[in-house]
Amino acid sequence: MFALEPGRLGPRLQQLGMRLPDLAAIVVVSPHWQTHGVRVTGAAMPATLHDFGGFPAPLYALQYPARGDAAIARDIVDLLRAAGFDAGVDPARGLDHGTWVPLRYLRPAADIPVLQVSLPHDIETAGALRLGRALSPLRDRRILVIGSGSLTHNLHEFRQHVEDPDYAQAFADWIGDAVARGDTDALLDYRARAPFARRAHPTQEHYLPLLVAVGASAGDASRQRLDGGMTDGVLSMDSFVFGLAPAEPRPG
Repeated sequence: MFALEPGRLGPRLQQLGMRLPDLAAIVVVSPHWQTHGVRVTGAAMPATLHDFGGFPAPLYALQYPARGDAAIARDIVDLLRAAGFDAGVDPARGLDHGTWVPLRYLRPAADIPVLQVSLPHDIETAGALRLGRALSPLRDRRILVIGSGSLTHNLHEFRQHVEDPDYAQAFADWIGDAVARGDTDALLDYRARAPFARRAHPTQEHYLPLLVAVGASAGDASRQRLDGGMTDGVLSMDSFVFGLAPAEPRPG
């Protein structure tokens, strides 16, 4: 529902989008595309995938008509293969909601190429970090790398209308502190170290894109947390920005 209800995070993503430098393209790793090996979208005009069910009709009418870029897709595959990944181009795959929903706020004009990179179905935390590091050279080409997920993601509690923001906030704050310290070891070992880690993430696919983003940041010391609030009592919408100078304070 984030696509229709911007909440606290939507305006923050809009503001962030206006601060971003001139971009050549955007590359997104979404938890909603898991494959054997790694695949990269290669379609000239990737479809907007409505890969969910049971939501209000207006959600299915939304489109994000960004174009793709086959040359960038091939370059990404080359980077991934050089890092030891089994990688290839998928010429038909569209953009799932892990990509187009946040981009509706971050880049509403859909005026630059957007590509998706899949998550290997068997990847673990160290592999996700390595995937991000393989993508980090894209930054030198003015290509934004996004790890899209959810900082907490217990869908059973969401569907049962459980509201317990204290545990979700404790987990989100622990992750936020680790990101701020640049403590990659803690982020890799979050399931053993973070409070309520397995409750916050019964499965890991929504957490792993954060490690992709950390890897793609190439150790950049500039790290910011966007307070996205808590949706439905258990879903933290906090996000992180790497490699962008903090916004100048407004006068007055």
